[in-house]
Amino acid sequence: MTARLPKVSLPTVAAALVLSGCATGHRTLATDIDTWSATDVAAAICARRVSAESVVQAYLSRARSRPELNAFVTLDAKGALQAALDADARLARGEPCRPLQGVPIVIKDNIQVAGLPATAGTPALRDFIPLADAPVVKVLRDAGAIVLGKTNMHELAFGISGYNTSFNTGPRPGVRNAYDVSRAAGGSSSGSGAALGARMAPMALGTDTGGSLRIPCAFNGCVSLRPSVGRYSQEGIAPISHTRDTAGPMAISVADVELLDRLVTGAPRASAADLRSVRLGLVPDFLANLDADTRAAFDAAIGKLRSAGATVIEVQMPGLGTLNAAIGFPLALYEAHDDMVAYLARYRPELDIRQLASEIASPDVKGTFDALVLPRQLPAPGGTVPARPVYEAAMATHRPALQRLYAATFAQHRLDALVFPTTPKVAMAATPDASSVENFVLYIQNTDPGSNSGIPGLQLPMGMGTQVKVPIGLELDGPAGSDRRLVAIGMAVEAVLGRLPAPSPSTAAR
Repeated sequence: MTARLPKVSLPTVAAALVLSGCATGHRTLATDIDTWSATDVAAAICARRVSAESVVQAYLSRARSRPELNAFVTLDAKGALQAALDADARLARGEPCRPLQGVPIVIKDNIQVAGLPATAGTPALRDFIPLADAPVVKVLRDAGAIVLGKTNMHELAFGISGYNTSFNTGPRPGVRNAYDVSRAAGGSSSGSGAALGARMAPMALGTDTGGSLRIPCAFNGCVSLRPSVGRYSQEGIAPISHTRDTAGPMAISVADVELLDRLVTGAPRASAADLRSVRLGLVPDFLANLDADTRAAFDAAIGKLRSAGATVIEVQMPGLGTLNAAIGFPLALYEAHDDMVAYLARYRPELDIRQLASEIASPDVKGTFDALVLPRQLPAPGGTVPARPVYEAAMATHRPALQRLYAATFAQHRLDALVFPTTPKVAMAATPDASSVENFVLYIQNTDPGSNSGIPGLQLPMGMGTQVKVPIGLELDGPAGSDRRLVAIGMAVEAVLGRLPAPSPSTAAR
């Protein structure tokens, strides 16, 4: 991570100050980025109220001001500033303004960006520098986005805490919560969530297998969409499970997630839904194990949505937990072997999966690879069993049954979405215990079933904890393929619940 800002000329600094309002005593650009969405940034640049260069400088300054979060593996100041100068030059030549003109974005480090390391958070890939952007990155760069850098993550995306002892920039290991550095940022898209929470960027890309887009945004007060599986290209992304993996957008607002999803997929623009026409289902399974802060925030959010006209009804999903348990680990742990072998053969042929595993630094991930992924085993009472028969049963029987259960629930009750707390508890303490098996199972309780079914899930903030003062997330899961309707509902929900303010230095430093 670069230690100093590059030198800039006095005229450049003066121009940035004038554009940001500093010279007239008004709001500074640093204040603006606390509240600006990606849409706001693009509009300000296209209207020539600020330069892309000054915007990138402001976000780089914010990123460098919080090294204790361990949010970045690579902060590409030189490349980002050059891209900003190029964006300003295009505007000066009269070229059309692009949808993300000059807007900074951060990319999870398992997604390839040309010329920057793609470590997937693991030491064996420290020196892997791809030659091309992953398709999900290319489409956003073509739309004008500027990559600030690559964000830290739970190693190889195999966890929900972000407690990775490698690639740290601060004095304590693990990606830290933007609102309280004593707490975890969530995972596995940990650095992307922390960077958004701390306003180091207005938008990000992450990936999700069982909750990895949604949990970091639940913990850090941002918005994320886990798309229906197959809507986003997985090319150029270090995998876990081709059946479950997907890239997805993360941002400060639902409108920004709508924009990013529209650009990636080419879908028509979506507008906020009318909540009076929205039917939401409450499944008791998703309300188990809630702590006091999460219960209070969820009850308050449901009350507000009902007052705004949404219909919220309790529904049952018999056998949900049993079906989900028969799918999650069998798919992820079995496919992780062959999918990683194929990825390495394509992009790093000099490295095999056993060499990769030998350098894993996180004890939880190392144990998973050595005991389960490499020997093709699954946990079972009293030990392990061969993975293949269990995997084949999951794919042939249990996953189709889960998908039928979801489809029937949505259809029978005429539901637009299920609604529930994204995680049953607030962010855990950032310690090695954050990565325990018990925490893993607990924190994916609500995000995992939809992932296994392949349906879309939208996470957005629903408030701050009153006892533990960190963000708390609300999730909406919709029918398969209903991504755009789900985002439209999310925009309406956000209008009722509001967006969270950026963390204040005094609270975040705890």
